[in-house]
Amino acid sequence: MEQIQVGGGSSRNGAARLDTLPEDCISMVVSHTSPRDACVVASVSKTVKSAAESDLVWDKFLPPEYSSLVPPRSLDFSSKKEIYMSLADDSVLIDDGKKSFWLEKASGKKCYMLSAMDLNIAWIDRPLYWKWKKDPESKFEKVAKLRHVCWFEIRGKISCGMLSKGTHYSVYAVLKIGGSGSRGLDDTPMEALVGFVGEEAASKTFVLLEPKGTYPRGCYSSGSFREVSTGCSWIEIPVEEVEEERETDGSVEEPKERGDGWSEVKLGNFYNGDGGCDDDGNEIEFSIMGTEQGDWKSGLIFQGVEIRPKKEGD
Repeated sequence: MEQIQVGGGSSRNGAARLDTLPEDCISMVVSHTSPRDACVVASVSKTVKSAAESDLVWDKFLPPEYSSLVPPRSLDFSSKKEIYMSLADDSVLIDDGKKSFWLEKASGKKCYMLSAMDLNIAWIDRPLYWKWKKDPESKFEKVAKLRHVCWFEIRGKISCGMLSKGTHYSVYAVLKIGGSGSRGLDDTPMEALVGFVGEEAASKTFVLLEPKGTYPRGCYSSGSFREVSTGCSWIEIPVEEVEEERETDGSVEEPKERGDGWSEVKLGNFYNGDGGCDDDGNEIEFSIMGTEQGDWKSGLIFQGVEIRPKKEGD
């Protein structure tokens, strides 16, 4: 917990002095900390607990537009803290089910996932290349399943005004591999860009959409070669050349399992400042591009792109 100083002294003495204030004053002090701090300071005494759990405190932690975001069941909640915890424990669908929204529990920062339906996916309208399907592990009505493409491109945007100000964010693609295996996702890195619309990308990295070395069925004619399309025929490239090509690109982000049936791969970071993003017209854009090598890719199931506060050391 950040130190709460009331009239000087250590945080322990400060908490004791806090206990001597009127309850509404305690609530005012606690409302200028964080949700995590409010939960910790509530253990000081019954008086502080009552103040720290008051609607005055938790209304400050809720986003101004929370009433339009919370589900109907919130009407049954007896306090603003219960509403806050409901948004921190479980996401809610917004924008006609194309996005999900929740709060980071410790800080109250806004988090979103943009579904595949809310993104621009090249060839998504061609059933030969992609198809929409239901997935019981997805929070959205539909996910996008990659059938076969050699031009892989996914783009998306989000308004800065929807995000928490003064916050460093990370952007993740949320995906998994279909039961029939995949092709071309674990060897050739794709370029990922994150930044403000109309400006140079704030973050550029290379990503694999399947962990390196996951050699799927039917992808190679032998264990030492990768099949690559030249547009009208297939050629075989030694895997060693693929590895050398990968190393020249520097570090490559690979998917990590999330524990909810999906994996995520980090696309990049950005900072949503206190002043530069006040206008809802400002947007953050992100993209994944795999178009230069011409090799075919298949087997990916894409749920969406998640935007959440950056963790320390990430």
